[in-house]
Amino acid sequence: MGRRLVGTILALWLLLTPQATSAAQASGDAALESRLAGWPAWSLPAPLARPGRRDLLYPDWFEGRWRARDEEGRRFELRFLPVGGGDVAGDRAFNARAIGAATLGDTLLGVENDPANPNRQVARLRGPQGRVVQLESTVVGRGSARPSADRFLADELALQVLHGPGSPRISRVEVLSSFERRPDGAIAVEQWQATYPAPGDGLAVAAVSSERHRLQLEPLGPCPDPLRDGPAGPGSHPATGTAAGAGDGRPLR
Repeated sequence: MGRRLVGTILALWLLLTPQATSAAQASGDAALESRLAGWPAWSLPAPLARPGRRDLLYPDWFEGRWRARDEEGRRFELRFLPVGGGDVAGDRAFNARAIGAATLGDTLLGVENDPANPNRQVARLRGPQGRVVQLESTVVGRGSARPSADRFLADELALQVLHGPGSPRISRVEVLSSFERRPDGAIAVEQWQATYPAPGDGLAVAAVSSERHRLQLEPLGPCPDPLRDGPAGPGSHPATGTAAGAGDGRPLR
């Protein structure tokens, strides 16, 4: 399984799910700006706090439906829903289905979110010779900041375990995302990613590979009425564990 496939799943993680954090855990603006300035020469440990179990809340200007367009011209819809207090969170099930279909095609068989742990997600993938493999991602470090009214930063470090034939393959992946609201209401997204060796190779290690991704989000209007269609249309809910149409409903293991 190539690093790009693994990286694609995690690089889009922030758009798939509201992750756990708290105000006390949010890194300061200077810490994340400094981290960004040091890319691609990243190393661990990173200046990130251990995640809690509260949602990472996006600014209110994320609310609604968005047409996402990546560097390769692929388009898909994303949705962010109000959660109270002027904040919003990503619609996990709807977004997982849309991103998986657009970027991975039939390689992605399903995505399940752990209902007991908002920091854990398992993707089922079609591996070599058609064998099904599971990519388990658990966020182990996180920081966020709002440097200005129109800019939002989030940095996550995840432990990834690829379960398939043979011994599990373990790595750590860090993704720092910058979301910037444009005057026309669109959101420009840049994501910087680094992959590190497994924890067994030491806590203080340098990145072994790095990538950079760009997305553009264009507003499409409000989300469907949750009282009529459910939070994101039939068969989808931001807090459910399985993306409708992307999984088979089996519990996480």
